This record gives sequence, C-alpha cells and structure tokens, in this order.
Amino acid sequence: MSERPDPDARVVFVDDTRLMRALAADALGDKVRLECVESAEQALACLEREPADLVVSDLEMEGLSGLELLERLRRLYPATAFILLTAHASVESAVRALRMGAADYLRKPIEPEELVLLVERVLAAQRLLRENDRLRGALETVDACRSLLHCVDPGEVYAAALDLLLSSLSRRRGLVLFERVEIPGADGFVFRGFDESEANALRRILVKHRGGGEVAPAVIREYRAAPFDAELRAAGLPGGVALAVPLRGEDAERGVAWIFGDDDPFGATAIERAERVSDAAAIALANAERYARAKERAFVDDVTEVYNARYLLQQAENEIQRAQRYDKPLSVLFLDLDRFKLVNDRHGHLVGSNVLRRLSEVLKDCVRQIDTLARYGGDEFTILLVDTDHRTGLMIAERIRRLVADTLFEGENGEPIRLTISIGVASYPDHGRQRDGLLDLADKAMYRAKSLGRDCVCSASDLG
Repeated sequence: MSERPDPDARVVFVDDTRLMRALAADALGDKVRLECVESAEQALACLEREPADLVVSDLEMEGLSGLELLERLRRLYPATAFILLTAHASVESAVRALRMGAADYLRKPIEPEELVLLVERVLAAQRLLRENDRLRGALETVDACRSLLHCVDPGEVYAAALDLLLSSLSRRRGLVLFERVEIPGADGFVFRGFDESEANALRRILVKHRGGGEVAPAVIREYRAAPFDAELRAAGLPGGVALAVPLRGEDAERGVAWIFGDDDPFGATAIERAERVSDAAAIALANAERYARAKERAFVDDVTEVYNARYLLQQAENEIQRAQRYDKPLSVLFLDLDRFKLVNDRHGHLVGSNVLRRLSEVLKDCVRQIDTLARYGGDEFTILLVDTDHRTGLMIAERIRRLVADTLFEGENGEPIRLTISIGVASYPDHGRQRDGLLDLADKAMYRAKSLGRDCVCSASDLG
C-alpha cells in the first residue's frame, strides 16, 4: 500500500452475508477500528452511537438498500465517506451512487487486498480533506484576527476577541472576565448570548469565584463542565462543556474568555483556532498597553507626575457628562500655593520643583482613586471630586488646607519650609453644568480666598 493504514479511523462495514463480514474483519480488523453489521438500520444505529469516518455497504439488503443508506448518510452525517459494494454486472447503480456523493465502489466478488487498498485510499482522501479544512479555517481565523490590531482600548480588544472566538468556533454563548486596569480591584465583563438577568447571575457567580485560579486558568483548557457548572445550573443557566481561553497582554492586562458548548465537545481543531485568537489578542493587548503608556505620558506633568491641564480638561468633560447621565454631583477644587514665588526666589527653582512634587504627594493622599488630581500650571492644582456634593467638597478642601499648613517642606540644605494654600470650590449642578464655567467659578473662588488673606477655602456661592 502507498500509505500506512490509520488505526484510529472508524469504519462500519454493512453486508447481510456472514461470509462478507468475515472477509472484511480478516482484511481490515487490525488496520482500522472496524464494526461489522448486517443491515443499514444497524449501521445507522452504530453511527448514532459514534460517528464513523467511512461506511462500506452492500447495495442489495433487506430493509433499507445501500443507496437509501447513502442518502441518509449525506443528510445526517455528511462528513462520513461511503463505498458501495455491488454485484451487478452493470455500473448503473455505481454511477448513481457516485452522483449521490459516494467516494467509490467495488464490484463483487471482492479481493481482500483490493478492499484494503480502496479503504486506505478513501481514508487518506478524508484525512487530506480534513487537513485542508483545518488549514482553511486557520487562515480564516488569522485573517479575522487582523481586526484586533485596530483596537487601542483594552475593553474593545476583549469584546472583539470574544466575538472572534464565538464565530470561529461556531458557538453562540460566551463571556470575558478581565481586570480593569484603570480601576484596581474592579472586574470588567463582556457577555454574548445571554439576556440581562442571565448576565447578572453570571456576574455574581464569577465574582464569587474570582479569587481562585479555576476561573482564570493560565492555558487554554477544555472542561467537561466549568468549575462553576453547579452554580450555573442552580441559577437556571445551561452548563455542560466549556472552553477557557486566557487573554493577556505584556503588562497588567489579563482576562479569560469562557466559551460554552452545551454538550458538544470542542476538539483539537477548535482549540487550535482558539489559540490563534488568543495569540492575536495578546498582541493587541500589548499594543493597547503601549498606547496607554504613551497616552499617559502625554497627559502627565513632568515635574509632579500627576495629570496635566490637557488631561484635566478632557476628564472634566467626561465627568460632567457622567454626572448628568447618572444624576450625580461633582465638585471642582482649584488650589494655589500662597506666596510660592518666594520659595523660588529664596531657595531656587530646583527646591521649588521638589516642593511641588511633595505637595502633589500630599494631595494624592487626600483624594480617592476615582478622583482626578492635575497640575493646572505653575503652582496651581485642580481636583475633580466624583459623586461629591458642594458641602462635602468644602469639607475636603478644608481638610487639604489644614494638612498643607501642617506639612513641613524641605528647603535648601534641609531647611524646613512652611506653606499655606488657598482653595476655591465650585460644584455641579449647583454652580453650573458646563466644564469651562465650573472651572472658571472655582478659579474665581480661589482668587477670592487670596483676597481674603490667603490660607482659606472659598465657595463659588460666595462670589455674589
């Protein structure tokens, strides 16, 4: 034979004569996984129990004929090859079988060597077709993954990767769980194929399991049942076979996609395609991380390493829109060091820069991670206090004023420097609903604090 037989190939031999079944068993029994049956009905039962790579069937049998069996195979098991055995002198039935999709035919009486050769040739063709399908699917997946390279936001990468996984694996339901780098300790989710109540139930289940590694394995892994399968079913959600696909960047970005297959296993080809998507997502996430770092550098003040005015203006617009959408308050603090010019004049600009850097550290300790601290310019700083009403904003400003007054800054040769700060406070929606108007009122309130003798807090409500 030109090629070695495939011992893993499953072949069903169908003939109503014991002699032919014995001949097939002797010829093929040690070369393939062979099952011999005496009717088309038994063959269909075998295939329902376990699919086969090839069916070899006699033409004339009691019950369903070989051609009728072929017709059902093409409808129910299109990937299964078929060889027809016929005793007719005419090739009419064989030609009809070929037109219906049979791979080949043999005329009776058959020789064992001829049967083995034809079976191996058909199985080799099947292997070649499967390999072609695998390569074509891999190329299609690689081509589809190019869309990931256009995503510069990590959230977009996770969502696009989930869509690619579902389409390339021909599945309907899946999710991505990822860490939100911009909010440490917070989780992000993307759901596909679930309604809102199902997504909420899944979110609760995953958050409960978040601390364990079973929810986010380090490598692609197929599960007969997800680690949280029991809780899925208890919540009325379908469980079953699941595929976990890690999605990780080079730095902090990391997540995992869960693709649910119900009771349909994924197999080697699906896992290979999932690896392609995972690799492409890793590149896209690394690009997103580099873009975020470059963007952050463009928005960070070189001296104090807090955000600069450019970022402040953008973030103020975003926070005001958010406050409008969710009907939440927002407070803006404008801060200016009192008589800071004297520090530069007496101690030099290097000391002045160190003082500003130390001040930014003090201010960071006074705000939350969800708030925004920015150097507006010179010795002026601005703070956006999210979900903070005007009364609370004034209290925070007063706390900052006292803390700055109590802080010893280091001057030349270790000489202590004491400074005070003037602060103006304006709030959304009390004093305005537009970014520029709020910033201007907070600035004016700060200058009013200066005019009142410095080292105090003034409200935009007092501007008159």
